[in-house]
Amino acid sequence: MQEKGELLEQAEKMAGKLSDWRRTLHQFPELSFLEFETARFIASVLEAIEGVTVERGRGLQTSVIATLGTGEAPIIALRADIDALPIEEANECDYRSKNQGVMHACGHDAHAAILLGAASLIAEHFRNKHLRGTVKFIFQPAEEAIDEDSLSGSPYMLRAGAYEGVELAIALHMCPWLSVGAVQLSDGISMANVDVFHAKILGTGGHGAYPELVSDPTWMLGIILQALHGIVPRKVPALEPAVVSVGQIHAGTASNIIPHEVAVEGTVRSYSGSTRDLLEKEIENAFSLAEQLGGDYSFRYQRGEPALVNDKRVNARIARAIKKTDPSVRLVDQAFGMGGEDFGYVTQQISGAMFFLGCALDDGVERDLHTAHFNIDEKSLPLGAAILANTAIDFLAKGTEQDG
Repeated sequence: MQEKGELLEQAEKMAGKLSDWRRTLHQFPELSFLEFETARFIASVLEAIEGVTVERGRGLQTSVIATLGTGEAPIIALRADIDALPIEEANECDYRSKNQGVMHACGHDAHAAILLGAASLIAEHFRNKHLRGTVKFIFQPAEEAIDEDSLSGSPYMLRAGAYEGVELAIALHMCPWLSVGAVQLSDGISMANVDVFHAKILGTGGHGAYPELVSDPTWMLGIILQALHGIVPRKVPALEPAVVSVGQIHAGTASNIIPHEVAVEGTVRSYSGSTRDLLEKEIENAFSLAEQLGGDYSFRYQRGEPALVNDKRVNARIARAIKKTDPSVRLVDQAFGMGGEDFGYVTQQISGAMFFLGCALDDGVERDLHTAHFNIDEKSLPLGAAILANTAIDFLAKGTEQDG
């Protein structure tokens, strides 16, 4: 049996601390752009780590950036998101959310705890061994939501210079479909462009007893929905990843009143830029059918985070770090799916990659991301911290000589 690496052994000694950090964050989740107590807690942990400098509020009020090292190149950034979701937790664990209607249902509490652990490990390595270069630990707010300007946290931090000088950026994500001891990697496009459409089907409405006298948008809705759901199977090439899903339909005020409008909203996912353009065009075409049916429509299309593109050379570095951390870890080469991740903004500008860390609990409960029962096996925490630490230390020790 191959031996675990030194950093994993150190991380496992701090497993209790990692669990405590994660559970504290889990009990007090905060929504996107509102992570004030979360940021305060993270900063307090970082400020206790010797050699680390802490900056708060760059790009967004609730951001936290810690810096370790000489301040010179090479510079690597390790990123964790810190916001939670508007979900009422269904777990009955003693650390369940105390904030009603808010839950860490995507593992961002674990991401933050893992990055705090990596900071502790790397700081100790800096004290004990000579390393040149700099590590930035970026705790990013607002990954899960966009504001009125259609922006999530990542572009704000990029604009504010949080990644200035960074040559390599790494992030991880908890993975409930893999058990502890497995890591999923994927080269190239690995998560989707995420867009949202907002539309209204406009009629005249009127008395429900006299439909012949009105223009009925609920009747138009049925035809438009068929057109929407036909876009992917009939307009998009069969081998091209794409999703159009209707998430909200709102209409009417009473059973005997035909409404004058129907509001429809949905999400749109794609991998390629050309498919993204095609979907926007075809979705509006579907709503424009209202004009042929005696009505009208309004349409707004919001482009959210871009597709996550993983640099294969960065993935190779992560894979080497994983083997150094624990040679028994199983590597799974597969795209992550049609979910979105605003780390894609970072990988548009900087060589970077995200990996998915197996964390499934073997308890027979379905614990998918963004569900009220999401939870993790905390044995994944030391492994994640050690992988991040080994990746950063290897980069600082060897620079860019292994790229290519």
